[in-house]
Amino acid sequence: MSKRIVIAGGGAAGIAAAIYASSKNIETILIESDGFVGGELCTGMPILGTYSAFGKQCVGGVLDEIIQICQENKQQYIGPVCDWRTLYGLCLNPEVLRLAINTLLIKYKTKVLVNARVMEAASQAGRLQSVTVLSKNGTKQKVDCDFLIDATGSGLIAQMCGAKVFSGDEHNVFQPISLIFRMAGVNFEEALRFIRDNPEEALLAENPILGTSQAKAAIALYNKGLPYYALASSGSLLGNAIESKEMFPCTAVFITPTSINNKEVCLNSTRIAGINCLDETQVANSLTELYEQVGKTERFLQNHVPGFENACLSAIASRIGIRETSRIAGEYTLTQSDVVDAVKHKDAVARGCHHVDIHGAGVEQVRIPVKGDGVYDIPIGSLIPKGIKNVLVAGRCLSSDRGANGSARVMGTCIDMGQAASKIILAAISQNLSDTRDVNMEKVNRDCE
Repeated sequence: MSKRIVIAGGGAAGIAAAIYASSKNIETILIESDGFVGGELCTGMPILGTYSAFGKQCVGGVLDEIIQICQENKQQYIGPVCDWRTLYGLCLNPEVLRLAINTLLIKYKTKVLVNARVMEAASQAGRLQSVTVLSKNGTKQKVDCDFLIDATGSGLIAQMCGAKVFSGDEHNVFQPISLIFRMAGVNFEEALRFIRDNPEEALLAENPILGTSQAKAAIALYNKGLPYYALASSGSLLGNAIESKEMFPCTAVFITPTSINNKEVCLNSTRIAGINCLDETQVANSLTELYEQVGKTERFLQNHVPGFENACLSAIASRIGIRETSRIAGEYTLTQSDVVDAVKHKDAVARGCHHVDIHGAGVEQVRIPVKGDGVYDIPIGSLIPKGIKNVLVAGRCLSSDRGANGSARVMGTCIDMGQAASKIILAAISQNLSDTRDVNMEKVNRDCE
């Protein structure tokens, strides 16, 4: 009998889950509430969590397929870049990336429902039977499913099935929200020369396992020729602008190259704290202030930062970036110690390598690097909600404490969790199981061995 996998959420985790499942000739339906798929993947942000501090690739499979398509456009492909701060980031042109994702969805005949939201879930005795999907035009449809992967970012479907969740910190305070944007016409050479000659202005050499100094890191960055660095609030340039209120308080202006041809970079600087990220109205009402911060950052860069004098705004993300919402109570809770101590698990299904990264209000930010080889395991139990048989989660709603979530929430790790969730379900199908907790992990292939 044929089986059907439903995936709720079309961000990094959902895309990976859908492409992997449909590539194995399993009927796959991807449901996304926005009018497009890809989420934060298509903003220009680096895909963090794909390469460790030592440059070791930790995520393959679907991501390798995406990269291969992006590489075909040689004039637009950048690839992994190290900022000599904590680890490597995979830098891609977001528009080329968007086309690559679409190419794979078409290739594997994935059924995609956009502008659609799961409103109800029918479950009994810990088993999900169907979901009710509401389209933008008000049409409702019932979708039966044998298995479902919740990649909503908040574990919304798992909650509908009775899963317990935890939100924010112990006081229900969430990390700040942001709006990503891009600028074109940047003089890469001038921007990098400034950091080479003024290394104290950037966040550099923070990870002790890299064993280098700020000055050496700045030279290595300059020699690489790609502006992938973070202009720090602790430096005089950004620090003085914040003090004079020319800029709003922020940890740094994070800069990522997105197009060599267009001399374009992605900027991550905006932030608003104190928002309940589970309240869609609160999040939406923050958009005007975020737009104002985009304008302030653009003017600050043009007026004060070498290399940006003639740069101009080229794109603003179509959605607000949310770092943190809810995480499920699963069969295993990934802890901050698991992450920082680079713990390996016998029942691992995915891997992470990003430092613990928890943003706070203003200039506050916690960054704790991963020890040892810089890579930790995510066990199968972190993707299985307690008491639910045929629903897995993938992405930042995995079962984790807040510290571990501050690492595993990044896009590369979410991609690995997405394809891992599909692997687990495919193993359950091949083993004729109806409960993912009974899967024999020895029969689940891992791309990251």
